Amino acid sequence: MEFQEITGKVRDIVGRSGVKSGVCHVFVPHTTAGIMVNEHADPSVVEDIAAQLESMVPQHRNYRHMEGNSPAHMKASLIGSSQTLFIEDGKLVLGTWQGIFFGEFDGPRNRHALVRIVADKP
Repeated sequence: MEFQEITGKVRDIVGRSGVKSGVCHVFVPHTTAGIMVNEHADPSVVEDIAAQLESMVPQHRNYRHMEGNSPAHMKASLIGSSQTLFIEDGKLVLGTWQGIFFGEFDGPRNRHALVRIVADKP
């Protein structure tokens, strides 16, 4: 399990879009990965989240899914597959301590997140 901060990449996409006001959708098209917004100033917060997820959904149980990655599916369901964020004055709106994280629960794998920018109607 790993969380990678992708805030900078999403900010760059928003900036290049030219959209001044709207929303930014970040979506992970994978059933064993997720997207979350949480504190990025202190890395121990994300470490604590990962530890709690592992405690709630341990790797080794008598799961029925034959692929052997049931815990990854459960963790992805708990975190969620998307986040929607506001864009104001051409910038992504996040709280002072907030960052965007890509959660990998069945890796390492070659993954990606999709970002869609939708401008407000004038």
